[in-house]
Amino acid sequence: MIGINAFTGLMNDHRLSTAICDAAMVSRSDTEGTKMGWNRWYSLKSYIKSSLWLVPFIALPLYVLAIRIAYPFKQWLVWIEPWPWGVAGSQRLLETIITMTLTFVVFTFGSLLVAIQIAGGQLTPRIIATTLLSDNAIRFTVGLFIFTLLFATGTLARLETDSDRAVVGIPVLLGFLSIAAFLYLIDYAARLLRPVSIVLRVSEEGRVVIEDVYPAMATEKADATTTDPRPSIQPDKVILYRGRPAIIVAINKKALLTLAEKTQSVVELVPRIGDFVASGEPLFRLYGSRFPEEPVLKSMIAFGPERTLEQDPTFAFRIIVDIAIKALSKAINDPTTAVLAIDQLQRLLCFVGKRNLTRETILSQSGELRVICRTPDWEDFVKLTFSEIRLYGAENFQIARRVRAVLEYSLQVLPDFRRPALEEELKLLDRRLAQLYDFPEDLELARTADSQGLGGSTPSTLRVPPGNPSVSQ
Repeated sequence: MIGINAFTGLMNDHRLSTAICDAAMVSRSDTEGTKMGWNRWYSLKSYIKSSLWLVPFIALPLYVLAIRIAYPFKQWLVWIEPWPWGVAGSQRLLETIITMTLTFVVFTFGSLLVAIQIAGGQLTPRIIATTLLSDNAIRFTVGLFIFTLLFATGTLARLETDSDRAVVGIPVLLGFLSIAAFLYLIDYAARLLRPVSIVLRVSEEGRVVIEDVYPAMATEKADATTTDPRPSIQPDKVILYRGRPAIIVAINKKALLTLAEKTQSVVELVPRIGDFVASGEPLFRLYGSRFPEEPVLKSMIAFGPERTLEQDPTFAFRIIVDIAIKALSKAINDPTTAVLAIDQLQRLLCFVGKRNLTRETILSQSGELRVICRTPDWEDFVKLTFSEIRLYGAENFQIARRVRAVLEYSLQVLPDFRRPALEEELKLLDRRLAQLYDFPEDLELARTADSQGLGGSTPSTLRVPPGNPSVSQ
């Protein structure tokens, strides 16, 4: 029953993935006669990256090509014939390889479906598409199993004389590789599904996205609060979204800039990446006398059923925070997993805190404002990192101490203009702890910073040495 439920869940996710192209399409009246836009190409690329079945399917045409090449050159394959048996022995060997690889495929997919369901339930469902289904090690290992199965079946069907036994060496070698790959996959999957591996992988992907969205390092002048970048309060034209309710997952900023420069207009994207939009809601505000064509503008936005990590810098934080607060729920009660998640949140927060976060305006080469795409600011990252964990985890000593350690460490290594938001969170943590703990001894214990939650570093060991204000993350 568990396997059936897991398979049903995966198929639902598959249907959602295939709906990306539909969600990305603009209204039919806008797209008639136009070519496939950037948003559809992006949706197709994202679907290919997150499809578990695609690599095993590619094994089918590869088998057809390989089996046709092997027999014309079988005289060159005599050196890989490692056994003295005749046709009957070769047949039994091929049958064994077929049975073995078929068992590997069934066991792998069955175990993977159950593991995905368990991991999604205990950690967060967001990891299914972002980490598990797009894992290349799993996809290519299963692809090897399928290729070995097909090649062994094709060789068995063509095995008629002793002269064909040379080709049997190929599926035999593939069979040995499949055994090694199967053993490796068991170990790899066991390591992959550990909470520390999941949060580390999400953190690594989050760092890449942060570097892409915020390429410049922070300076107090560049990161200061700016005024409203819009040319005027009243836009000259508003473009509404027409289509299925969806989430903005990506934007082609370079193409938007090119369109705005051609028409000498200012293009403002109203929602942020990761925002949900419904039909009839504002999508673009345009300023100027000439504007890009509406269908072309809409094709620069990719929509999907759920958020992705490609261009959404806060989604990595969201996934890790979800893992932490689920571990803190009364049903699971696993604060140590939450501490592992907070470790990576500290790493990401200190990384993003050292970058210039004012990237909402895009200028032309001549320095004129052309595109406005809003991005999260420092306060957004700080609130996302601490608010929910403080709410659900302050009553646990490990979480209270670990969160304080993150705040104190961030105050020491980040620039001074990042301090106000962190100091506010520290005050909120103190007020929350004073509300929760009646005994002074417990309150003192909860207010002590600890890099391991309980039993780790004392506050003095967390200090940055004088003269070394910057610590690499």
